[in-house]
Amino acid sequence: MKFVKTLSLFTVASLFVACGSLKNSSKGSSEGEKLLEVYCSGDEFLNNKEYFRATGIGESMDQMAANKKARSNAQGELAKTLNSTMKIVTDNYVKSSEVNNKEELTEKFEELSRTVVNQQLEGARKICEKYTKTKEGNYKCYMALELSGKEMLAKYNEKIIADPSIKADYDYEKFKKTFDEEMLKLEQKNK
Repeated sequence: MKFVKTLSLFTVASLFVACGSLKNSSKGSSEGEKLLEVYCSGDEFLNNKEYFRATGIGESMDQMAANKKARSNAQGELAKTLNSTMKIVTDNYVKSSEVNNKEELTEKFEELSRTVVNQQLEGARKICEKYTKTKEGNYKCYMALELSGKEMLAKYNEKIIADPSIKADYDYEKFKKTFDEEMLKLEQKNK
């Protein structure tokens, strides 16, 4: 019986030692790591129900080239978000509408969407721009861009109204409601 008690105490003591070494080993995994600050990032630079937002980073020996790369990367991210959101809006709007030529209407909406997105990207507003210099001597540019959802919707509406074949089957209020729902989903995805 004494042997069983001794064995039990030894087992319990071994568990405490093992748990202690596990705790210490998890501390060791963060040793040598350094927390980095990434400029132009964080909650205030995420999409929300009012704005499409994107960030980009560019690096070059030339400061202006770093800027252009960062802007191009941010615009690329913005374009992906805009295109996917507008596709969802278009699909949901057309599905909910009672239109005879749904397929043709969807194609026209998607074509308009590509045109509007490309035009609007050039007008995206810069909301953050920071520069650093790397230890190699290169410039690094961090940039965040935003595009107003209201402006996007207004430009889209402008294009639709200008096309008589789409205008006949178009209900602005219904389209706006669908767009606003998707903007809200975009914001909630970031939370």
